Amino acid sequence: MRFDQQAVSNWAATASTEALLDRVTVYRNDMEPHAVKIFERELAKRGIKSEKIANHGEMQQETALRSLDGHAVKCSQCDRPAVGYGWGWLKVFRRKIPFFPIQMPFCQEHQSGMR
Repeated sequence: MRFDQQAVSNWAATASTEALLDRVTVYRNDMEPHAVKIFERELAKRGIKSEKIANHGEMQQETALRSLDGHAVKCSQCDRPAVGYGWGWLKVFRRKIPFFPIQMPFCQEHQSGMR
């Protein structure tokens, strides 16, 4: 797959600071090195200092779930790093028809909404 620098730059310009922080810390090893540099430049434009990036990375390192191969697990509801598992529904034909309850990964926000 070809790296599309313009598409990544456009996404970075509109992404939330939190999403950019997740990508340069938690998801860094799963990403194209050029994309990480684009995200770091965007954070610098926004005035985010390296200390804040490091603090975000340390906090996520303590709470984010990892797969057996070491990759960060994403929330089943959004792109945030998952911090725990909860019950959700396996959907039939990608529709919102609940078929079977299963354990799903959730970020802090979606996990707290499950209680």
